[in-house]
Amino acid sequence: MGHHPPFLIIISAPSGAGKTTLLRHLIAQVPGVRFSVSTTTRPPRAGERDGVDYFFVDRATFLQRRDQGAFLEWAEVFGNFYGTSKEFVAQTQAAGDDLILDIDWQGARQVVEQVRAGGVAMAVVSIAILPPSRAALGERLVGRGLDDPAVIERRMQAAQREVSHWREYDYLLINDDLAQARENLVAIIRAERLRRERMAGHAERIQATFAAG
Repeated sequence: MGHHPPFLIIISAPSGAGKTTLLRHLIAQVPGVRFSVSTTTRPPRAGERDGVDYFFVDRATFLQRRDQGAFLEWAEVFGNFYGTSKEFVAQTQAAGDDLILDIDWQGARQVVEQVRAGGVAMAVVSIAILPPSRAALGERLVGRGLDDPAVIERRMQAAQREVSHWREYDYLLINDDLAQARENLVAIIRAERLRRERMAGHAERIQATFAAG
């Protein structure tokens, strides 16, 4: 039957909400979905590869590209810049893949505005992943053992801001049961691929076979 027109999948979630686990499951279960590789000024961590995990650039290069309009969206997070390259999005679209943008509410707003203004010729579907409660999120962050108390407090403050923008998303996925949340995320993407406007080309070709008969 061929492929549907590819679309952007915005995923926003507070740190500790289980986003990474859910997205890995989505990629494994649904062919034709890939992660966006962001450009960042953050130094590479152990094991990270340029062009695979991120495109690593210095601050001056990032700001120059930003001012030239090279990014679909960008943000400064904890002192480092992150951005989604328009060129990378165009390459993914040409390949026919749906593209996951792992961005916060500010980036999501920028992308939606760009799509509405015609800055990118792809539709966008936005999903907010929420923890079941503030207490549950705090327990997860502490349980990971990755951050000291000051960093955890900063992440909790950022989470409060992130959660407050839930009304701006198309879908809300509450990760209180991991297995169910995995199923729900896959179901959202599969259903979006079957929307009438994305299946129109297939339907018209089917209709044409009846006319020909």
